[in-house]
Amino acid sequence: MIVIMKINASQKAIDRVQREIEKLGYVPRPAPGETRTLVGVMGAKPLRGKQHLQALPEVSDVLEISTPYKLASREWHPQDTIVKVGSTSIGGNQVAVIAGPCSIESYDQTKEVGLAVKAAGGHFLRGGAFKPRTSPYSFQGLGVEGLKIIKQVGTEVDLPTVVEVTDTEVLEVTAEYTDMLQIGTRNMQNFTLLKAAARTQKPILLKRGMSATVKETILAAEYILNEGNEDVVLCERGIRTFVDHTRNTLDVSAIPAFNRLTHLPVIVDPSHAAGKRHKVLPLALAGVAAGAHGVMVEVHPNPAMALSDGPQQLVPADFQELIDRIRLVAKAVGKNLD
Repeated sequence: MIVIMKINASQKAIDRVQREIEKLGYVPRPAPGETRTLVGVMGAKPLRGKQHLQALPEVSDVLEISTPYKLASREWHPQDTIVKVGSTSIGGNQVAVIAGPCSIESYDQTKEVGLAVKAAGGHFLRGGAFKPRTSPYSFQGLGVEGLKIIKQVGTEVDLPTVVEVTDTEVLEVTAEYTDMLQIGTRNMQNFTLLKAAARTQKPILLKRGMSATVKETILAAEYILNEGNEDVVLCERGIRTFVDHTRNTLDVSAIPAFNRLTHLPVIVDPSHAAGKRHKVLPLALAGVAAGAHGVMVEVHPNPAMALSDGPQQLVPADFQELIDRIRLVAKAVGKNLD
């Protein structure tokens, strides 16, 4: 439920509503606005007490939220959320571009990519330090050494960093060295990790699970929001289907669905959807045209020698073309890149 206070309701009345919600066995979640305050009624118990709350002083109305996700819904938060990461942000009319190598392989490799991303007009530097790989014999990442490298390069090229956290065991050290935590597709429903990552109060980029529905993805985000961390960005990265011409099927239709159902910004990851370099650009443009608030792609100075996912990584010249083309599409749909 949502308790809607009257315009300019007193703090005394708001405090009383919160106390009454607690007496009913729920958790109050106030959301102050410019002219009125909303108070969310959170809890797993069956809803009760609506008429009691409606009768309290300075209460305008009490509404039941129709979706299973409360904090992520537009009923609770009608305005679009803009997630700030350092001096940069994701959401609103800005199209953010996140780029970097699949795996951090060395300082020189990461620095070369970082300079290319910065020069082309990218907004974030991404890179993998701990790599969850299907095969135990594949490159697993440099670990803490990789975290130190991307933090250093991010500082040197003046770009905030995004790094995937793969497990609660490495959460603390990953959060120490990066500006934004990424929860990968394999961990979308790792609820222990979601809650622990939320409590770091770092902005979180949540990727859709490879077999997850839109609803399941938003519910995963709800775990983060329920821990008090409101800085969540959703990522459509392609789902597992029967097709064999791409690594995954990019569900472009999910982007307007996310935008309609939730206030959280959503970005698109065409690299993991395509699996092939030549398909990254058109899929990125399709995502922006469909309403994505950003694009995340992989860039490598020499993809043929990459230790992971070489076929889907762009070279710096390709990335520059991507930026130039995204700028045109963004303008066409009423957004901007710069």
